[in-house]
Amino acid sequence: MAKVRWGVLGAAKIALTKVIPAMQRGAWPEIAAIASRDVDKARRVAADLNIPKAYGSYDELLADPEIEAVYNPLPNHLHVPWSIRAAEAGKHVLCEKPISLSVAECRTLIDARNRCGVRIGEAFMVRTHPQWIRAREIVRSGEIGDLRAIQAVFSYFNRDPANVRNVREWGGGALMDIGCYPIQIARFLFGQGPVGAVGRFDRDPEFGIDRLTSAILNFPSGHCVFTCSTQMVPYQKVQIFGAKARIEVEIPFNAPPDRPSRLFVDTGVDLFGGGLRTEEFPACDQYTIQGDLFSQAVRQGGEVPTPLEDSLANMEVIEALTRG
Repeated sequence: MAKVRWGVLGAAKIALTKVIPAMQRGAWPEIAAIASRDVDKARRVAADLNIPKAYGSYDELLADPEIEAVYNPLPNHLHVPWSIRAAEAGKHVLCEKPISLSVAECRTLIDARNRCGVRIGEAFMVRTHPQWIRAREIVRSGEIGDLRAIQAVFSYFNRDPANVRNVREWGGGALMDIGCYPIQIARFLFGQGPVGAVGRFDRDPEFGIDRLTSAILNFPSGHCVFTCSTQMVPYQKVQIFGAKARIEVEIPFNAPPDRPSRLFVDTGVDLFGGGLRTEEFPACDQYTIQGDLFSQAVRQGGEVPTPLEDSLANMEVIEALTRG
């Protein structure tokens, strides 16, 4: 079966260093074109990454009848506008997270998807990684008992004023950039959305973005507590606590593509690891898996890995935290 022909909007770092190379290694996608507002930049990137076509505008790429699907890694405030433009051009869309700046904006994207008859999904690549599939399998099996609590930390340091993550009007800040991951994972593991949410924010006095956010999500059967920061030592960890055992995901969000990933299951029989079991997963690239699964949905039918209804549920939690 022919590969799905993809076009990429813009030359964002995540696209050039992670997503494009990963999708090029996949069985189902073909990166056929890239567009930039600077045509010389688009040509340089296309040459470096062995992409056949380069365009000097996003509209030119969307007008290409050979392009079937679009990857949108543009800044947050451009996610919905350009995803709608792509849908209206008849293209399927994989859009970076967070999908939108608000619940209302996400709903406009759902309307566009339904109107245009294309597939649109959010690029939460963690949902396709085997370590998270396995973590949810363990939770559902009852091995750790009833799921009671999830604790997560995700942080890095970035005070570059030119970085889009530090522009408040463009949807910058810790919650939108990385806090969306613990929310996504908590909903993934609990199997439902929270019934309450409260957040606390510390804002950068210069940029106005939240540089440190902590939150409590109240689920019917337990809690998720997380902290995320764009101005803290780089770190990430997720602990999943049940009534009988716990799971620790060693590198939960940026799982390395070139070495095995691990999670630990601990019965808590003692504090020295006497009840600890390690599960290891062969090296894999979650961006490759995501691209393959999305492309399969385009070719063979079925749902994309993270459909917009799930994106809407995630945005509802983000919005609830900002209201609180």
